[in-house]
Amino acid sequence: MKHRCPICKAETDSAVHADFPFCSERCRERDLGNWASEKYVVSEPVFTEEDNAEREGSTVVLNLDSDLESPNDTKN
Repeated sequence: MKHRCPICKAETDSAVHADFPFCSERCRERDLGNWASEKYVVSEPVFTEEDNAEREGSTVVLNLDSDLESPNDTKN
């Protein structure tokens, strides 16, 4: 798969570059540094602090078996 490096915009190829989608280890580490320094942020939190307090100690169970029975069902 061909792509452009998100840091330096050089062309990258998943078949050639081990650091894909980055062109090099340097660009991969710069991206990691950007996340670590909070240059990148998630625009909205997935959960609010109140949601986290309510879910403390609870487990969410998803029923995945029903999707296997009718994979083309768009109603569920």
